[in-house]
Amino acid sequence: MSSKAWRLGTRRSRLAMAQSGQVADAVSQVTGRPVELVEITTYGDTSREHLAQIGGTGVFVTALRDALLRGEVDFAVHSLKDLPTAQPEELALAAVPLREDPRDAIVARDALKFTDLPRGARIGTGSPRRMAQLNAYARSHGLDIETVPIRGNVDTRIGYVRDGELDAVVLAAAGLNRIGRIDEVTDFLSVDTVLPAPGQGALAIECAADNADLIAALGELDDPFTRAAVTAERSLLAALEAGCSAPVGALADLLADGQIVNEMRLRGVVGTTDGSRTVQLSTTGPVPETYDQAMALGRELAAEMLAQGAAGLMGERAH
Repeated sequence: MSSKAWRLGTRRSRLAMAQSGQVADAVSQVTGRPVELVEITTYGDTSREHLAQIGGTGVFVTALRDALLRGEVDFAVHSLKDLPTAQPEELALAAVPLREDPRDAIVARDALKFTDLPRGARIGTGSPRRMAQLNAYARSHGLDIETVPIRGNVDTRIGYVRDGELDAVVLAAAGLNRIGRIDEVTDFLSVDTVLPAPGQGALAIECAADNADLIAALGELDDPFTRAAVTAERSLLAALEAGCSAPVGALADLLADGQIVNEMRLRGVVGTTDGSRTVQLSTTGPVPETYDQAMALGRELAAEMLAQGAAGLMGERAH
């Protein structure tokens, strides 16, 4: 095999560079070829608007995909939750590596847990999904919180707590883990309290669909259970016709009977951002062995959620 370096397209943020660096090391190990990172600035990195305003869908992905299609990079690494649900024919999702912790995490002042925050606590998040579920939980448990929309990288967000502007911020545990800052977490939000974004904690490795050798090499990093889970979650999101910034949470996990994994459970939630109305349902089926089976699980749950009025809770639907 050639010793010429593969070119890996990545966003420039500290988190993107960290997770791309980890993938680069793994690809080098399985292929024996060096991998160099090519930094690419995306619209989502330069825009100061809130994600809900700029549409969310694809804002962190389009520039990387354009670089792939132009042949400027050989493959790209995305946070899977940023990836639009429609896959372009010219590009292949070559690998979905083993998923990190999918949970959301709280970084709060004075090392407080979520349920110990004072009345009127201001909690920062850029995610309508997190707002919807935090506010719904607060309503049902008699907590008095205010969710505040924020943007910015991890340093900026945690800085709001350090500076006393906010009592807490919510971030993805996986991201904090990948940049070595998991010890700053004061509380992990159980997935029974807040369902993560579809694909949260997972990475997507994408390359040109006509590069069979590269697809095979990258495929060494693929984790079949993670791929089945995120395929079901993203199928739910697509069937709800919701974009990445919609208030939709979903998680597929494997149910084991002793040592034998025999079923996959998919949970989904949609809610208004003030938490006043939510639709939360789950379905269980055999562990999907094919892409189509995983897709069917997501579509089935989405149909049940739409029948219960989910569409009316999402605001603007993505088409």
